[in-house]
Amino acid sequence: MLRSNEELEKYVIGASDGPIGRIKDLYFDDQQWVVRYLVVDTDPWFAARKVLISPFSVGVPDDAAHVLPVSITKQQVKDSPDIDWEKPVSRQHEIQYLGYYGYPYYWGGAGLWGEGAYPGLMMTGIGYGGGDIPDINAEATEHRNADPHLRSCEALEKYHVHASDGDIGHVQAFLIDEPSWAIRYVVVNTSNWWVGHAVLIAPESIQDVSWSQGKVTVNLTRAAVQEAPPYDPKVPLDIAARVRRVA
Repeated sequence: MLRSNEELEKYVIGASDGPIGRIKDLYFDDQQWVVRYLVVDTDPWFAARKVLISPFSVGVPDDAAHVLPVSITKQQVKDSPDIDWEKPVSRQHEIQYLGYYGYPYYWGGAGLWGEGAYPGLMMTGIGYGGGDIPDINAEATEHRNADPHLRSCEALEKYHVHASDGDIGHVQAFLIDEPSWAIRYVVVNTSNWWVGHAVLIAPESIQDVSWSQGKVTVNLTRAAVQEAPPYDPKVPLDIAARVRRVA
């Protein structure tokens, strides 16, 4: 199932012993276009603070109650490592965070999560491709200064989107595959150019994201975008993705 980041922000994060907050943002890997962390605001459940929650801990959403369950306790969240939100999340901080919760490192494999497609597989060792689980200390030493390529979905929203022959609109939202946490589509609002429409663009069509210029460049023409049926958020997202995809 596909869910938009806007929909996810309506859910309460439920720890094993009670609610802890709401999603305020998502941090994704801008090379593989996979959500690596949920940014959760704990106000008003306990001391106002933003914390990271990994998909490793996320269970099956309770759509009726609008709760996203996580397999950690409120105390674990309270005691989790602090983050300097004025700076990008570093690989060194990721190592500290993942070590605190006892999670595996998701990088280093050919899959979205290790060698696998889903974060849950790594928790059982399957995401390592069936071989030996990497030595944690060696992994930490090798990757401590690497760039994790983590970006904010919130920051990317409103970025201008440029086709090969001109502007086409701005980023409005993201559609995320529930089990893998991969961003399958970027919702582009074309209202400034093509009134009243929004379309889905696959990350494979994105040539470049300029964080300094606030611009996303895609390898599509304006005509190709215009020929696509409009995206309708009222249509179930898995159906919409099949018939309204632009790539």
